[in-house]
Amino acid sequence: MSLKIIPLGGLGEIGLNMMVFECDGSLFVVDAGLMFPEDHMLGVDFVIPDMDYLRKNRSKLTGIVLTHGHEDHIGALSYLLKEINVPVFGTPFTLGMVRHRLEEFGILHHSTLHSVVPGDKVKLGVFEIEFIRVSHSVVDCVGLAIYTPFGLVVHTGDFKVSNSAIPGMNTDLARFALCGEEGVLALLSDSTNVEKRGYTVSDREIGDNLAGIAQQCMGRIIIALFASSIVRIQQIVDIAASRGRKIAFNGKSIEISVHIAKKLGYLTIPEDMEIFINQINSYPDHEIVIITTGSQGEPMSALARMASGIHKKIRIKQDDTVILSSKFIPGNERAIAKIINNLFRKGADVIYEKISNIHVSGHAFQEELKMMIQLTRPRYFIPIHGEYRHLLLHARLAGELGIARENIFLVENGQTIEFNDGVRLQERVDTGRVLIDGKGIGDVGKSILKERRVLSEDGIVGVTMAFDEATGIVIYGPEVFSKGFVFETETGHLLEDAVCVILEVVEDIPLETPGRVGLIRTRMQTALRKYFDFTIHRHPIILPFFLEV
Repeated sequence: MSLKIIPLGGLGEIGLNMMVFECDGSLFVVDAGLMFPEDHMLGVDFVIPDMDYLRKNRSKLTGIVLTHGHEDHIGALSYLLKEINVPVFGTPFTLGMVRHRLEEFGILHHSTLHSVVPGDKVKLGVFEIEFIRVSHSVVDCVGLAIYTPFGLVVHTGDFKVSNSAIPGMNTDLARFALCGEEGVLALLSDSTNVEKRGYTVSDREIGDNLAGIAQQCMGRIIIALFASSIVRIQQIVDIAASRGRKIAFNGKSIEISVHIAKKLGYLTIPEDMEIFINQINSYPDHEIVIITTGSQGEPMSALARMASGIHKKIRIKQDDTVILSSKFIPGNERAIAKIINNLFRKGADVIYEKISNIHVSGHAFQEELKMMIQLTRPRYFIPIHGEYRHLLLHARLAGELGIARENIFLVENGQTIEFNDGVRLQERVDTGRVLIDGKGIGDVGKSILKERRVLSEDGIVGVTMAFDEATGIVIYGPEVFSKGFVFETETGHLLEDAVCVILEVVEDIPLETPGRVGLIRTRMQTALRKYFDFTIHRHPIILPFFLEV
């Protein structure tokens, strides 16, 4: 018997968080997250972990434990439950977000969801799991104390230590310290912000900054943030109430999360204060606050539509103050900058993280990460949740605190850590990424992405020809057309010369040649590629449309 810890996602990348714990014929999974597509993944909606290991071991799978309700931790759950229906454990707000996703997926009615609160314990096979309150950028987050036959393993989930603005939502440092007293075999700790020195800013300081900005605003206040930022939304509601402003929510995701938070009591809005978005013009501008989506520059978000002037209900005007109360996620900077510029053009004043301290991270900075290590005093340390540099820097931080180098495991997805009489790395299990494009699951691979990239950069050239089936003589064409390649009116000679290239290929292959049409197709594609590369240094996709009649 041995204890295995197997990351299927989230190590060496941001997102896709999924971790397997396996022992004595049973296993359970911590989180099932997605990630959003990288720049080269054209047309892809999002990415989920390859769950083939779970399919192969479905008879051992006893449950799924969720640490919190962010998409990078719950976004792949629907796909897993559709194949393997096992119990899911999470806090009320987390399960509220999960229920909405499962309902959209059409599998809520046969899913088994168990609500837990910090301090609760659940038994899954040989494992006993206790939920520990942690503070993060969404409410109702937990870390895990996992009791195994080989010792106690602590999984922090995403966490920070700085005080939350909502009472009872602070990280339970006392419980983590008690784990240290009991003896921790291994600590798995969030690495996302290991590059940041010091401590995270408190939510209260951000609230004070937002209140100061609101005091200066003469017109409407429009605040864009992450839909799950319930603590920030409550702060904004309180600020609006103190200044006699009405509040309206705009954007599907934020309306859903607000509805769930209100229902569970995590968000309190005075009854006569909230209005619908189509009522905002019935009040003076200085009495309006709008909370919306689009802080990351998403093309069809509410804020993007406001900035481009196509929002049906909201027109940006002079004296509007737009606040982007979120961090700029790497890769989104250009899209966000475009929105900011368009908002300025329309007369709004725009406030964002580079010019004002209006956002606090949900991930621990260096001193908080050190505190977690010092409280739990683990024998072994495994950095999780982050790109490789984050994991490496976190491993170094643990070494500086006295954990022996041989007891620090810097691993990536698929690498198995096995505990028995000692600890060692085992062979990798199969892991990877599955691309989701519309209703297609995993049917977009590297070759498709390559074709999409070529189409986006160089376009296509189509060639239409018809052959007499009996004689092999060309009876129509060749007709050449292009899409996304060249403007035919300006470079008609290029396509006319391409016709000549095709005719030369046809003439070079005798009529009696077996498989002549197929041979023409192959040679024509090669000849056109060489011709376009030589004349214009472009590499369009060549599509032959050949008919034999």
